[in-house]
Amino acid sequence: MNIGDRVRLLHGKEEGIVKKVSSGGRIEVEIEDGFIIPALKSEVVLIAEAEKSYFGAAPDSQKESESPHPISAPKDQGLYLAFLPINDQSLSLYLINDSHQPYLVHTSEVFGGNHRTLFAGTLNGGEHRKFDDRLIKDMDEWPAFLLRFIPIQNKLEKAIPPFERQLKMKPTQFFKHLSKAPILGKNVYLFAMERTTKDLDIRSLNAELNQIQPIPEAPRPVKPARSVDLHIETLHPSPDQLSNSEKMRIQLEAFEKNLNQAILSGMDEITFIHGLGNGVLRKEIHKRLSQLGNIKYFQDTQKDQWGYGATLVRIS
Repeated sequence: MNIGDRVRLLHGKEEGIVKKVSSGGRIEVEIEDGFIIPALKSEVVLIAEAEKSYFGAAPDSQKESESPHPISAPKDQGLYLAFLPINDQSLSLYLINDSHQPYLVHTSEVFGGNHRTLFAGTLNGGEHRKFDDRLIKDMDEWPAFLLRFIPIQNKLEKAIPPFERQLKMKPTQFFKHLSKAPILGKNVYLFAMERTTKDLDIRSLNAELNQIQPIPEAPRPVKPARSVDLHIETLHPSPDQLSNSEKMRIQLEAFEKNLNQAILSGMDEITFIHGLGNGVLRKEIHKRLSQLGNIKYFQDTQKDQWGYGATLVRIS
């Protein structure tokens, strides 16, 4: 067995040319599209001359009449993404155009908002293009494939709309797609790129829009007073019946409600009168104000009237 001999693998359907002969009975075989696989001499058999002498050469007239890429699909169909098994571990990825319509094709893999181009170019009718290889064991980690197709129209005719498809391969569904690929003529995992876009029906669209009820406008926020009294006597009719924790809860709820309304209504400042007491309410209000990003500053105010019992809040 020599370099340049055409061989077939005994345990598979692959055929190729011997590219390297090594010691120990190992060889390297280049199969379709330049993919090189290692093998043992005992795993391959010479096919070129033996088969020709046994079956006879095909007549020249038959060779001329056979199209190298017979097209089986109608003009506007027959675009496929195909995964060709190379062995039990690897797949080669192909684009197939089984139609008479040439396309500009852009294929990329999608990582969230990031894309990486795998192929960009023209795919004529009756052509197939290999653009990548993948390992089967990594299928769960494959990103999604995004394929865009733009028809090439070299004469004035009705426009064919471009379209795109995005596919995320799932092992549970992937292996159900085994079939013989058009053009390529081999068993592959085949995914049809049917055009999913359609012309809009303007009348039905307008009818649907007319049936949609307008969303009522949200009520405008109520603008609170510029000075809000948080003394419990002004917030509850029976303050003597409340525990200290209940009083604190009611006062803080009133503080947050009025502060939110002041911010939403566009006020630039608001004053909270919380009184002196034991200082707990004042400290909690200042703590909460210090954690807000839309507060310019806050400070004690009206000291002549309230001492340290009132806080002015400036809103950004």
